[in-house]
Amino acid sequence: MNTPDRKLTPAEIDAFGAELDALRARTVAKLGAEDAKYIRNIVRTVRYTEVAGRALLMAGIFPPAWILGTITLGVSKIIENMELGHNVMHAQYDWMNDPELNGQTYEWDTACTADHWRQTHNYEHHTYTNVMGKDHDIGYGVLRLFPEQKWEPRFLANPIMALLLMTLFQHLLALQSLQLEKLLSGEKTFAEVKEQAKPILKKMRKQIAKDYLLFPALAGPFFPIVFAGNVGANLIRNFWSSAIIFCGHFTEDAEVFPLESLENESRGHWYLRQLKGSSNLEGNKLMHIMSGNLSHQIEHHLFPDVPGRRYAEMSVEVREICKRYGQHYNSKPFFKQLGEVAGRILRHALPSKPSSDKPSSKKPKLVSKKASPVVREEELLAA
Repeated sequence: MNTPDRKLTPAEIDAFGAELDALRARTVAKLGAEDAKYIRNIVRTVRYTEVAGRALLMAGIFPPAWILGTITLGVSKIIENMELGHNVMHAQYDWMNDPELNGQTYEWDTACTADHWRQTHNYEHHTYTNVMGKDHDIGYGVLRLFPEQKWEPRFLANPIMALLLMTLFQHLLALQSLQLEKLLSGEKTFAEVKEQAKPILKKMRKQIAKDYLLFPALAGPFFPIVFAGNVGANLIRNFWSSAIIFCGHFTEDAEVFPLESLENESRGHWYLRQLKGSSNLEGNKLMHIMSGNLSHQIEHHLFPDVPGRRYAEMSVEVREICKRYGQHYNSKPFFKQLGEVAGRILRHALPSKPSSDKPSSKKPKLVSKKASPVVREEELLAA
């Protein structure tokens, strides 16, 4: 665990927030042709790798072609979901005025509908990051990852549920917005859940038909080979994406916060919560692209609608600002962070008696919806 952060005065918290605001403003002012070229290259990469992967699977009767096709298609799905879809839907490229890259209309290649993702992830998760009772990404309703979560016998299955969650990640993520635990508790009726599930099930059927019926059928007698390749590609995407997301939020140094901390929080406090609830992954440029630049999870939570390709350069200054203010900057190699996540999953499967049922009230106060930093389109158009 890291050493305790230095307690900041109200004036220091405001200054901390102001420095991060200034960094964001300088970065937004630099956005332009280089960023547009980058994301359009990513679009082409996704298209070409998908075509190549599916073509190789059509020749999958030859084992090397099947293996290469499965991996290539899996990589295509990873890049589309993480570096393209996730970042575009955060409105990181709305300033380009390109309909194909519009954050409000983009639909990605996964079972989760874009509209539900924008609600559960872009709004709920990024507004209430790691707030107990508000951020549904804490355990996704099935895992116990922090001692502040009340233990129940069902959490003995933590390791099994974690494996299931990673295996079926795209589908379980799609169901996340239904908050099925509210059905079990009586807060929702079955009729309400059924109505909310209609667009989700429609998108699931579309994805299943494309990957497991349409493309395998085009292979004729080689249907089983292409079918298996699509299963393999989706598993590659599911395991990698879930591992990156878990490592960005559930490492040993990640903190959770009490619900009451949301009251009257300033911009500086909001930044502190994003910092304390996030974890970075150290790696090379390929690692950053394959993670959708969520290897810089801290920067992503500080600046969610700044293009992810800018996070690496921003991280240098963010780290320096944190050092000057005595705040821990959680960054470690991928396998180190993954090991810490696995440790949390195993340890918190067992009963524990935390000193309090709730996160410590000494954690930094949190932000209101109004205080959330958002890139405004007019700012980018003026840059």
